[in-house]
Amino acid sequence: MATEGGTAPGHGGIPFWLDEAAPPIARQRVAVPEVEVVGGGITGLSCARALAEAGRAVRVYEAREVGSGASGRNGGFALRGTASPFHAAVEELGERAVHLWRLTEQTIDGMEAMGGDAVRRTGSLRLAADAAERDELRREHAALDARGFRAEWVDGERLGAPLRGRFTGAIFHPPDASLQPARFARRLAALAADAGVEIRERTRVTPCDLSADVVVVATDGYPSGLLGSLEGLIIPTRGQMIATAPLSARLFECPHYGRRGFDYWQQTPDGRLLAGGFRDWSLVSEFTDEEVTTPTIQRALEDFVAELAGVRPLVTHRWAGLFGLVPDLLPVVGRVPGSDRMWVAGGFSGHGNVLGVLCGELVAQAILGRPALELDLFEPARLVGTS
Repeated sequence: MATEGGTAPGHGGIPFWLDEAAPPIARQRVAVPEVEVVGGGITGLSCARALAEAGRAVRVYEAREVGSGASGRNGGFALRGTASPFHAAVEELGERAVHLWRLTEQTIDGMEAMGGDAVRRTGSLRLAADAAERDELRREHAALDARGFRAEWVDGERLGAPLRGRFTGAIFHPPDASLQPARFARRLAALAADAGVEIRERTRVTPCDLSADVVVVATDGYPSGLLGSLEGLIIPTRGQMIATAPLSARLFECPHYGRRGFDYWQQTPDGRLLAGGFRDWSLVSEFTDEEVTTPTIQRALEDFVAELAGVRPLVTHRWAGLFGLVPDLLPVVGRVPGSDRMWVAGGFSGHGNVLGVLCGELVAQAILGRPALELDLFEPARLVGTS
C-alpha cells in the first residue's frame, strides 16, 4: 500500500471541528432567569433560543465552551429520522414514525436556512457490509418508498471504486446533509444571544447553583448530576474519530455510514477524511463517560481510512466525545419524573445533530404550555418504568 504521509501522533485531542477560531458571541446579562439551561450545545441552545424568542429570560451554562461537548465531537452528519431504521420504526410506532421522519426533514431544512456554510445539503449514503445488512436496507428502502420519502437504492456493483467489493448495496438519502457541527453550534449561540439569552461559558453548575423556576438539562450523554431518578439511564457512550490531512483525490461527496452505523466517514471540502466508529471492537470499554481515545480503536480507524483511501494518510487530529444511548433508540424529552422544575432533552443515541435541534425546540414549546404530540413518544418516565 502506498503512503501519503505516515501517521502523526495526533493533535492533542482537539476535534477537527473545534480547531478553528470561534467568533465572539454577544454577551447578554439576565438578572433573574426564568429558565436556566444546562448544556451549551445544539440542544440547549435551540431550547434557549426558542424560549427567549417567546419572551422568557434565559441563561445557559456551559462547563467548557459553546459546542465543546458532543456538538463539536461527532461525525458531522445531519440525518433524518432517529437511530432506528425507518421500517423498524414504522413497525414499532406506526404512522407516528412517518410524522416524526417528516419533522426531522423539516428540521434539516431549518438548519440549512440558519446554518450558512456550516450546512451542506449533500445527502448521505447508508451502506450494507454483508447480505443480511443489504436485506435490511432493502426493507428500509421499500418502506421509505411506500410512504413517499425520497430514497434511492444503489446496487453494490454501482458503488464507486473505494466501496465496490467492500459493500453490497446502499441507500442514498437525498434530504440529509453534511454539518460542521461546532460551527453550527456557534451560529445557534449567536442567534440565541441576539434573542437575549445569557450564555455563561466555563461554568459548571450543581443543583445548589440553580435558582430558576424551570431548569432544562441538555447534556445528552455527559453526566450532569441533575436528573434524579433518570441519572445514568441515558447511557454515556464514547465515540472516537480521526481526521487526516487533505488527500489528493476526491473520493466521497457526502457522509457515508455502514455496518449499522458502527463505521462512518466523510470527506471535507478541502479533502480531509474524517472517520469514526469501530465502537464494537471494544464495546464494554466504550460504555464510559471518559472523553479519551484508545489505541485499539484508533488503530482500527487508521487502518480503515488507509483501505478507503488506498494510501496511509497523515492523521492530524484524534478525539473522542460522548453521546447518550437509550435502549429503545428514542429521545428522552420532557419533565424529569418526580420534579416540578427539572426538564430534560437528550438520549439521541448518536443522532443528536438534527434531533437536538428538534427536541430543544419541542421541550421549549412544552415549557411554554404548548406540548407537541411527539412528546408522548419521548416521555422520560418510560426509562424509570423499565429500569
